[in-house]
Amino acid sequence: MRGSISWICSSLTAASLFGCNVGPNYERPVVSTPPAYRSAAPAAPVTAPAEVSIAEQPFAQVFTDPALQQLIGVALTSNYDALIAANRVLAAEAELGIVRSAQLPVVSANAGAQAGRARLGGRGEPVTGGLFALGASVSWEIDFWGKFRRGTEAARARLLASEWGRRALLTSLVSQVAALYYELRGLDEQLDIARRTLASRQESLRLTQVRDAGGAGSLVDVRQAEQLVFGASAQIVDLERRIALQENGLSTLLGRDPGPIPRGLAISAQPRALDVPTGLPSSLLERRPDIRQAEQQLVASNAQIGVAKSAYFPQITLTGSGGVASAALSTLFSAPALVWSAAASLAQPVFNGGRLAAQVDAAELGKEAALLAYRQTIQQAFREVSDALISYQRGRDFRQVQEDLLGSAREARRLAELRYQGGATSYLEVLDSDTRLFIAELGLVGAELSELSAYVEIYRALGGGFQG
Repeated sequence: MRGSISWICSSLTAASLFGCNVGPNYERPVVSTPPAYRSAAPAAPVTAPAEVSIAEQPFAQVFTDPALQQLIGVALTSNYDALIAANRVLAAEAELGIVRSAQLPVVSANAGAQAGRARLGGRGEPVTGGLFALGASVSWEIDFWGKFRRGTEAARARLLASEWGRRALLTSLVSQVAALYYELRGLDEQLDIARRTLASRQESLRLTQVRDAGGAGSLVDVRQAEQLVFGASAQIVDLERRIALQENGLSTLLGRDPGPIPRGLAISAQPRALDVPTGLPSSLLERRPDIRQAEQQLVASNAQIGVAKSAYFPQITLTGSGGVASAALSTLFSAPALVWSAAASLAQPVFNGGRLAAQVDAAELGKEAALLAYRQTIQQAFREVSDALISYQRGRDFRQVQEDLLGSAREARRLAELRYQGGATSYLEVLDSDTRLFIAELGLVGAELSELSAYVEIYRALGGGFQG
């Protein structure tokens, strides 16, 4: 009897180790990639070896402002979204351990004692008796069809997906901090311009008041000069409000309470590359964390098909128990007290109202949805890179035009002031040229900010940031 049980256990153990895995094995979908990214500049011929993408560089080499580097470093360690993402990775790792444990036997130990008193046959003196038992039991569902192995494969893919999701969040976090910091520095620059403009307009107002008092000007000129002063003052108040809100937003990204943000280089002094190396489009599939995350979600969905299909096949379970039992504690460990049992069971689904077929259909549809999401993520990634390149290249051209416009506005303002002082024109011309100059100065800051924002977006779209 014992030999038969040993043979059965050995056979089922071997079946567990060398059984089949139902369901499809994962194969990476074939994805066509363009030979080059679409951009505003003519596409350069692809040569080997390919250039190294800017995304391969750590953020400290891309954003060289020391203050910005410090802010990004704090965000990567203290941002709540980053901490939550890291917690999700640990939770997925624990889930993998739970699923993987289903492949192993479940062993339990038990001990018990009981006592009783009864009158046998309803006659004579009551008899007191007891039973002492100590033993262990084993239950093992043989994974012959690969249900647990496929489940482990799916859980492992979900773990990897959560890790790639964490890296995608870090990539986004780096770009968010950089973009908000540049916006803050742009607002700082606009505030400096507004304050300088206010001081200049206050001096102009003083001069018009002097000319009006001496009879060389008019009260209309004074009122027009006052309008310029009030306009600059209102702009300062609004910019101070926006700066405070921007600092609050950055503080939140850093995991801090609202407060001041340290500054570094001015917006115009921020370094940026003239020609941003992008690398080959095919490498984007390996570098973008969100694409890798979508692929692992596809792997998990593919494995779930095997889990669903395995329910069609018999469920083979081994159970066994052994131990010692005796009416007296003193004889508990003697040979006659030994007890044991062993069993093997097989359960085959016969009728379930189509539930198993529906589960397989749901798993296959889940895989199809994951495949579509994977392809959509890739398509969106190529669009983001193209949009960022076009925005950066055209933004640089726009900034250069704004620089020319500012130079022209400054000269026009100087000439208008000379004409007014010489009595050749009214103060309205000075008012108009001063307003145009102020707008041109603010416009140049906006153009510089747009160029830097596109530079940040290129880095994010190419998958840079999580390297540290």
